[in-house]
Amino acid sequence: MIRTVITEHGAVKGLPAADPRITSFKGIPFAAPPTGDNRFRAPQPAKGWEGVLNAFEYAPISMQAPVGVNKEDIYTREWAVDPDVPMSEDCLYLNVWTPAQKIDEKLPVFVWYFGGGFQVGNTAEMEFDGERIARRGIVVVSVNYRLNVFGFLCHPEITKEAPQAPANFGLLDQQAGTKWVKRNIASFGGDSDNITIGGQSAGGGSVLRQLTSLQNQGLFQKAIIESGMFTDIYPGNLMFNDRLTLSEAEEEGVKFFDYLGVSSLVEARNLDAEYVNAKAVEYNKFWVPPVDHVFCTDYAFDLLAQNKRIMVPLLLGHTSTEFYNIPKTSTPEEFRNMALEMFGSDAKEFLSICNADSGNLEKMKQKAKVRMIEHANRIVAQAHSDLGNETPIYYYNFDAEIPGWDNPGTFHSVDLWFFFETLAKCWRPFVGKHYDLARQMCNYWANFIRSGDPNGKDANGEEMPKWEPYETDAPYGMYFGDTVEFLKEEPEEIMKFLLKEYFKKEN
Repeated sequence: MIRTVITEHGAVKGLPAADPRITSFKGIPFAAPPTGDNRFRAPQPAKGWEGVLNAFEYAPISMQAPVGVNKEDIYTREWAVDPDVPMSEDCLYLNVWTPAQKIDEKLPVFVWYFGGGFQVGNTAEMEFDGERIARRGIVVVSVNYRLNVFGFLCHPEITKEAPQAPANFGLLDQQAGTKWVKRNIASFGGDSDNITIGGQSAGGGSVLRQLTSLQNQGLFQKAIIESGMFTDIYPGNLMFNDRLTLSEAEEEGVKFFDYLGVSSLVEARNLDAEYVNAKAVEYNKFWVPPVDHVFCTDYAFDLLAQNKRIMVPLLLGHTSTEFYNIPKTSTPEEFRNMALEMFGSDAKEFLSICNADSGNLEKMKQKAKVRMIEHANRIVAQAHSDLGNETPIYYYNFDAEIPGWDNPGTFHSVDLWFFFETLAKCWRPFVGKHYDLARQMCNYWANFIRSGDPNGKDANGEEMPKWEPYETDAPYGMYFGDTVEFLKEEPEEIMKFLLKEYFKKEN
């Protein structure tokens, strides 16, 4: 097994994972600490070291709100369980799991970006253990990155100082980590020309932005977006504003500097990181990637829907009960007026689908209810299919029965236990059918990472259900529930209507 590796910055030593055929390397620096003059700045090159770096433990997590405090929160119960996890502004480290026995194996590589709304999260969360994917012949890498104000604050002084990289430092951290992988992964037995990037929630949104930044041409060969794209379908349903211009984000940065009690970038960089973090939590602002016209040249979802992206095979999907969008109207008349305003001459068709003649507002709204992530995924997949491009997109819906006293349904992020096949770490009373599902899902993901095609055999040697690419005239996907099957079911009537309206406006 590979236990010690020579990287561009020096030698690193790993440890056997729970399965000794896998070696894990934790806490490898890929960039200089983003502290002092490097705060609010694009990631800078890491310095080398003498001797051998013991890569035995995760590095401290990024600065964020306290972890493991709100016991009533489902995400705290699920995996943000350690209130004593170390936290530091010095956070630009990555982790590697490799099954390679020698450096020239050229194994496929999976680079993972965690989620958490760009505000929280970390690579040390127990569901992200890369060992089970690595057992399938994959080199797995998880990249830490800056969050909230540390990763996404903008300010006129920052822009003036570095117009070539004025914003989106968290995304640039991901890019720097992936570039490190490109340069160094061969030493871990990986193939630098067979890299898949993947992420869930904000991690999926990160993949979306990496895909649509042409700076990354040639950096990766495949991509996975799990519950990472949203559309705001009806007025008044905005979850958060992810359509910020650089100037709008700069205005917020000026306000935050005032809140910190500083009047210059120099002063802001001299503040203690824990003070800045505490004030940011107090400020209670949702910091997201703006369009900076350098890395993010436009709104990332629009670019993806217009096929203005790095054209690689794409796997995407969602859970079955996350983030519904429902018209926020108080009377049937308001509902009808909303329809007229949104759809004009097509409002009659919309109202017919919603049984508006019944006059029952709640039934009308339920008929209009749409999953925001499904809507976004279908837009992207159909736009790609309409282009006639041979690069495939594979679509899925995760609909497993999730056990537990809280009866959570398929809540946002629960599928992570299955993708990484880490159910045994969870408190929930999963049983055999869940482990079977996780095994097959992890198989599909590993196959896609390997070749760009998720299809292949299960552990018993039998072919798993065939997963076909999404096509406009065959808008189907893989169903992951109590069964695993490729469902040839048409989208719901309301979804078909909204897709038609979207492309009518776009064309």
